[in-house]
Amino acid sequence: MHIELTEMLRCPEPHREDTMVLSTGEMIGRMVRSGLVGCSVCRKEFFIKDGIVDFTGGVPASPPKRSASPTPTPADLQALLELSGPGGFVVLLGDAARFAAGLAELMAGIHFVGVNPPPDLKELPALSLMRVGGVIPLRQAIARGVVVGGDLATSPWLVEAHRILLRGRRFVTLHDKPELPIGLEQLATAKGLWVGEKK
Repeated sequence: MHIELTEMLRCPEPHREDTMVLSTGEMIGRMVRSGLVGCSVCRKEFFIKDGIVDFTGGVPASPPKRSASPTPTPADLQALLELSGPGGFVVLLGDAARFAAGLAELMAGIHFVGVNPPPDLKELPALSLMRVGGVIPLRQAIARGVVVGGDLATSPWLVEAHRILLRGRRFVTLHDKPELPIGLEQLATAKGLWVGEKK
């Protein structure tokens, strides 16, 4: 997990948002390989192992819905996200996290956050990974863009993805008929993808 992501985290428990506290073990550059993140409100602790923050409390997450996700290129996703300039975070849910390496090559200076990524995916200097239950443990309206994999293109995950997205930013799903939350304006559907913008 990139150390600067700490200030964007929130506890997944149902209480007010407040700062999370990071205690580092092993670090490589700016990436935390082991340690823990603690909540300053409820005092719950979440461990970081092999660079992955586990917000599930050790409870295995429900297996994602399997879906035949389309396979856009990283260049396709870069164009759909329509981001100019470095800085900030783009969140990749489920199997969409596989596009992080390709996107990082095209979008220098942007950090990617993989939420419930495929089990074989490893962190990168431009990619932080987290395993979560039903809540994405990020503060409201912090992401410059969101890409939701076909395996998580269901209502609870889409609502959470909408919550963390900044107003006026792009929301992409690798599913052309997602169960969308209110507050998104459709821009296009093509090649199995749905693209919208947060109102």
